[in-house]
Amino acid sequence: MKKRRSSGGGGGGANWMDTYGDLVTLLLCFFVLLYSISTLDQAKWIMVVKSFNPDADKVSQIADDPDLLAEDDVPGGIDAEAFDELFESLQQAVEEANLASEVELFKGDGYTFITFHDNVFFDGDSSIIKEEGSQILEQFAKIMSGVDSSIKEVRVLGHTTQADPDRLNNPMNDRVLSAERAARVVAFIQERTTVSPDKLVSEGYGQFRPIAPFDTPENRAKNRRVELLITKSDAVEHSLEEYYQEMNR
Repeated sequence: MKKRRSSGGGGGGANWMDTYGDLVTLLLCFFVLLYSISTLDQAKWIMVVKSFNPDADKVSQIADDPDLLAEDDVPGGIDAEAFDELFESLQQAVEEANLASEVELFKGDGYTFITFHDNVFFDGDSSIIKEEGSQILEQFAKIMSGVDSSIKEVRVLGHTTQADPDRLNNPMNDRVLSAERAARVVAFIQERTTVSPDKLVSEGYGQFRPIAPFDTPENRAKNRRVELLITKSDAVEHSLEEYYQEMNR
């Protein structure tokens, strides 16, 4: 009697079709994944990869383009390039106003320090901002508005000088004048900028942060000044003395 063939061949064919179907499904998922990666923000890709390997020196060649790694592309990141351009824009505004001899700018690591000498803003013992000072302040306010997200703080520092080399100034007049001058500059900027008001700070130091002796009229004039300290959002904050030391190196 002839032996009947096993019907397992039919089952084998069905199993083959199942395997083929699974393969097609996997390929479809693979191509969907490739498409999604092709539109992935490079900075976010770096964040994902570094979360798995935080010690990695290089993430991948897919994200090696420095233009794609700008800090402003990272959620919550700081636009470092915009803050660096702040100094150049302020310097240009000073030159266009022909105030280069009256205004000094210094660019440090994470901050810009500006010194307005003697009577750029104020006359004598007055705290009323002069027209010349108003014009340059208005330009500064507009420039800061363009990089407000990268600014941590704008500190306005008011200073006087000791009129008599042998005797301190009257404390009430000295302190109030320097504080009022700084406050008026801050109020002027606040009315003309988009920088958040809580980032604008005024401080009056009176005669007690001199940058020159009180012995000659020329030196005393150097001490009469208004300073702006603009710090970057992610910068490490230093004391005023440390900023002065860095600028005088």
